[in-house]
Amino acid sequence: MDVIKISPRGYCYGVVDAIKLAKTVAKDPNVPRPIYVLGQIVHNQHVVENLDVLGIVTLDGPDRVAILENVTAGTVIFTAHGVSPQVKVRAREKGLNCIDATCPDVTRTHDLVTRLVAQGYKIIYVGRKGHPEPEGVLGEAPDDVFLVENADDVARLTLDAPKIAATNQTTLSQWDTEVVMEAIMARYPHVEVFNEICMATQVRQTAAVEQGQNADLVLVVGDQRSNNSNRLVQVVQEKAGRPSYLIDSVADIKPEWLAGRRRIGVTSGSSTPSELTREVIQYIQSLPDASVVEALEAASSSS
Repeated sequence: MDVIKISPRGYCYGVVDAIKLAKTVAKDPNVPRPIYVLGQIVHNQHVVENLDVLGIVTLDGPDRVAILENVTAGTVIFTAHGVSPQVKVRAREKGLNCIDATCPDVTRTHDLVTRLVAQGYKIIYVGRKGHPEPEGVLGEAPDDVFLVENADDVARLTLDAPKIAATNQTTLSQWDTEVVMEAIMARYPHVEVFNEICMATQVRQTAAVEQGQNADLVLVVGDQRSNNSNRLVQVVQEKAGRPSYLIDSVADIKPEWLAGRRRIGVTSGSSTPSELTREVIQYIQSLPDASVVEALEAASSSS
């Protein structure tokens, strides 16, 4: 069975930096203990478990400020998704040692929003409700930033401001975001649009679509909570027109998915450890070619 190793795939630089920083902190005896991460450092349970082995405790939940109240001493690491200013202020008030692992692309969006709000803009922010990245960005200016997921959300907006800007979460589907931005521009023709989808997300989505078209099926290795991994599945299905499944590891592959397939595309989310993807590729490569299976089945049925 042929494997199309879709490239680029896997870790982006923001994820690599965040994980390296967390491991460096864990190995430093001078860092105050215990060490906590406010939320998953990146959205992959395997990464979280690896950090747990190093003594880093992950405190997860939908509200970073509320999570922080459970920490009374030691060190807190802010995840790659970023946090609101309120979280940073509260951490300092509690006397905690703070380590910021925010992805530089996310930091850029925070800086953009604070700069525009200071200039008198109202901000329409395209993002996923319940995801930590929008939570952090909206926290920069809660009264001036408005979260929308789709065109229906845009239709419900009642903004009446001379200066409006629109921006977005860094890990969205570039095609979905374009649709929502078009709805925003139709409703507010004077809006200024700032595309903040990170380059790593864009090139991985484009590669998945272009290279996935040559496959009978595309497997995306990633965590169920990973927005960028879920978007890879989506764009393969919608833009490449190929079936696609999100798997956490090789153990999730169902034999019926592969039945009759000859070419399997494999890619992975930007927070997926490389060894998980390698195991998937090696497993598929170990399988007999579909034509061989068909010949064996035909011989068996005729005997």
